[in-house]
Amino acid sequence: MWGLVLDSTIREKELTRKIDPEKVPRHIAIIMDGNGRWAVERGLPRQEGHRQGVETVRDIVRCAEKLGISILTLFAFSTENWQRPAWEVNYLMSLPEKYFQSELPELIRKNVQVRLIGDAARLPRKVRKAVEDGSEATRDNTGMILNFALNYGSRSEILRAVNNLIKEAAAGKVKGQVDEKTFSSYLYTAGLPDPDLLIRTSGEKRISNFLLWQLAYSELWFTNVYWPDFSKLHLMEAVHDYQMRKRRFGKL
Repeated sequence: MWGLVLDSTIREKELTRKIDPEKVPRHIAIIMDGNGRWAVERGLPRQEGHRQGVETVRDIVRCAEKLGISILTLFAFSTENWQRPAWEVNYLMSLPEKYFQSELPELIRKNVQVRLIGDAARLPRKVRKAVEDGSEATRDNTGMILNFALNYGSRSEILRAVNNLIKEAAAGKVKGQVDEKTFSSYLYTAGLPDPDLLIRTSGEKRISNFLLWQLAYSELWFTNVYWPDFSKLHLMEAVHDYQMRKRRFGKL
């Protein structure tokens, strides 16, 4: 046990030296996957995987803030997740309230600004209130932006943007051709830079209806590690790997 801790400490120090603080990605998006499988493989109820996943959120938010990440977007609940069993959905819906009850004071102290991206209308009242209270309490914070994607689906986000554009064009509020900048302003992430880096845990290698428009030129980083086991060391490895890549954006 002590050997593992020592190895982890040594690796963390190595990565700290290697990571250039001037070149950290501005915006990291994470698909937090594998909570249920983590629990099942340990003979535990799936709820335990989700509970442990919240502990990982705490650690990763702290690490991202320490690394100087400007925006962290976490895919917490998708529009497709409503298809899961009612007991699991109900448990997942209880987690935001618990998270903010314990973490909001620290988020305020660390100058983190909380935002919600997704369709809040279908979320239970307690969930909406927890996130809205967190957003309101941190509204004036000027540090890292922490986006929680709840009841989020990128296709529905794009359709919502298109329909709002049609309505405003019919009302004369939008004139002429719509360019990328204008279209982006109708998305949930309006005003934010697109993610520089997408991380997905659990070994799956797909983006699962997450930020389809915004991920057009993002670097992708996949790991077999389930989300409950994803540590600050893994985040640092992803950031270091990102810094080793050359982003061309179609150029030479």
